[in-house]
Amino acid sequence: MSASPATAAPRLREVLASPKMLAILFLGAASGFPNQITESALQAWLKDAGATNITIGVMSYVALPYLLKFLWAPFIDRYPLPLLGRRRGWILAMQVALAATIALFALQNPALALAPITACAVAIVFFSATQDIAFDAYRTDVSLPSERGLAAAATNLGYRTAAWFASACALIVADHFGWRPAFLILAVLMLLFGVATARAPTSHNTYQPRSLRESVLEPLRELLGTPSAATLIVVVLLFKVGDAFANKLFTPFMMDVGFSKTEIALIVKALFTMSTLVGSVLGGVFMVKLGLLRSMLAFGVLQAATNLLYCALALAGKSYPIMVGAVVIEHVAGAMGGIALVALIMALCDVRYSAFQYALLSALALLPRYTLGYPAGWIADHGGWYVYYVMSFVLALPGLTMVYLTRRKIDALDRQRSEERP
Repeated sequence: MSASPATAAPRLREVLASPKMLAILFLGAASGFPNQITESALQAWLKDAGATNITIGVMSYVALPYLLKFLWAPFIDRYPLPLLGRRRGWILAMQVALAATIALFALQNPALALAPITACAVAIVFFSATQDIAFDAYRTDVSLPSERGLAAAATNLGYRTAAWFASACALIVADHFGWRPAFLILAVLMLLFGVATARAPTSHNTYQPRSLRESVLEPLRELLGTPSAATLIVVVLLFKVGDAFANKLFTPFMMDVGFSKTEIALIVKALFTMSTLVGSVLGGVFMVKLGLLRSMLAFGVLQAATNLLYCALALAGKSYPIMVGAVVIEHVAGAMGGIALVALIMALCDVRYSAFQYALLSALALLPRYTLGYPAGWIADHGGWYVYYVMSFVLALPGLTMVYLTRRKIDALDRQRSEERP
């Protein structure tokens, strides 16, 4: 059916000026803000308290709710809260819960006990993951087909900028005033995102799934019934293992090399964020020319090889030129690999069930990131940072091998996806 003049695709200027794009930008920022509090900030806090790398690695498992959020996503979909509509009600409730739990961090002391800190960290991740579920649904509801690309870009910009800002704020304030005021400031900033949520346009979505079979079982059966599904799912699982391992203890590595928390916040993390954004753009541009298979092979080799740049930094010690080169090149390559993996996941999804299938496949893709904490800490403590980054290269090889072994299936999947485009 052709679009009527009233429903025709809007011009770029109209899309950029729309209130919902600004809302998506701010809600994307709210989604990214808690992420680094339980990663970079928590790692630095524990490092200051004298914790071993093994302890820091084990504590990284508090992020597991990010990996498991697909388990309670149907509950969020089926039971809206009685305020601000079906999506924004959940978003606002989680922002208030996040602010309260981040403030509780200020009352803890990692030198005395880790159990309360662990409980707070798990709660922060759970509330953050739930906010992500509701926000992803909100963005999907309010974005017209012509707006989805810009909505994704606005989300990425807001998410990564806020994640960097939260990490930088925590590290700088902690470096000069201590961790208690750092967490209290983060809690207040988290609460302020509620203003953007309250002012965001409503999604007007009132649909609720009729049964678990409709929302879960049928999409799962459809995904697992795809020809060659098992081997391609293994590719999804393994493709980013080396990259995930390399970045697992990134902040403790930089601190051990000799960079201060302020230097990490203002320089290292800024380079980290900007390089990731550049790599995402480059990955998308090159994928148009290379296609899915060649992109996965090329980007996979790059993201594996560039991990070895950190070996030079481990040997040289504190060196700005080596650090800048390693961080920029590795994160550009890693982001390009991430774009290729997202494209593979999208190609595997049936458009009828893409929401649940994408959540499940993306959880598998994130599995290495959230389960490598203990082995990463053990290798760093017992083998040193040079061995650690050599191991990150070695761990990338199985994923590359699987891409090569399944190259015909990936190529066929990409051609099928291209033929199905309208």
